[in-house]
Amino acid sequence: MPSRRSTLALASALTATIALAACGGGTDSASPAAASASGGTGLSIVASTNVWGSVASSIAGDDATVTSIISDPSADPHSYEANTRTQLELSKATLVVENGGGYDDFVDTMLKAASAKATVLNAVDISGKQAAAGEELNEHVWYDVETVRKVAQEIEASLAKAAPDDAATFEANLKSFESGLDTLEQKIETDRASTQGKAVAITEPVPGYLLEALGAENRTPEKFSEAIEEETDVPVDVLQETLALFSGHQVQALVYNEQTTGPQTEKVLDAAKSNGIAVVPVTETLPEGKDYTTWMTGNADAITAALSGK
Repeated sequence: MPSRRSTLALASALTATIALAACGGGTDSASPAAASASGGTGLSIVASTNVWGSVASSIAGDDATVTSIISDPSADPHSYEANTRTQLELSKATLVVENGGGYDDFVDTMLKAASAKATVLNAVDISGKQAAAGEELNEHVWYDVETVRKVAQEIEASLAKAAPDDAATFEANLKSFESGLDTLEQKIETDRASTQGKAVAITEPVPGYLLEALGAENRTPEKFSEAIEEETDVPVDVLQETLALFSGHQVQALVYNEQTTGPQTEKVLDAAKSNGIAVVPVTETLPEGKDYTTWMTGNADAITAALSGK
């Protein structure tokens, strides 16, 4: 079920769609909420976030223009407000890479409004992941390296179909990208020896798949992270239970999403710091100057260092 923040993003997209119709499809005066890389083949790729944009760029190389709708590392992606520039980019796209799972519903809404003909890749669908009985799916699938590999393979296949003359280039780029993923997975497997069974706390399930790969155990009350993700108040008893993880030294690290902070997450952050618990910030979008592999390697390094006491 989509979070409240995803619903807000969807409402924003609907508003933008109406605005586009009212102005007859002209360009608005807002600055583009996107980061682009130019290519010369006429292929256009639009990704919902710069994480998937980075993956697409690694495969496309210089043979496509890649536009990432959400690219601000200091912004909350769930609260993104789509604009008419976004819909214009989507209407011209050859390929669209969305996350899915309720994370970026505005993409589907705007594609329908634009009558776009693009091939659409949904990362959650490609992942094959399903929620456990009685639980919600963790839609942050880009923290799962194997899912990223699957999406990259689908991007390569889609681009090769759209531009067969450049298929060999896309195939070579995919092999290079997968080589980096192989190294990352090997690193995670090696690090697991020092992180297996170590207890952690989180503010949101953003890094969940990486923590699972490292064998770390999430001790955070489920109702705490649910409330933070849904932007609702954490029940007093749940907040106290969460804070006790730090005062009682029941966890070795706090891995928190620094893009969605608030009074209650600040209390948790303060509790971790005041009790000498390692703090590891993570984000939902790529920091400037990073590609997917270097970014995720850095995340794995930081978590491993915190859990192994390095």
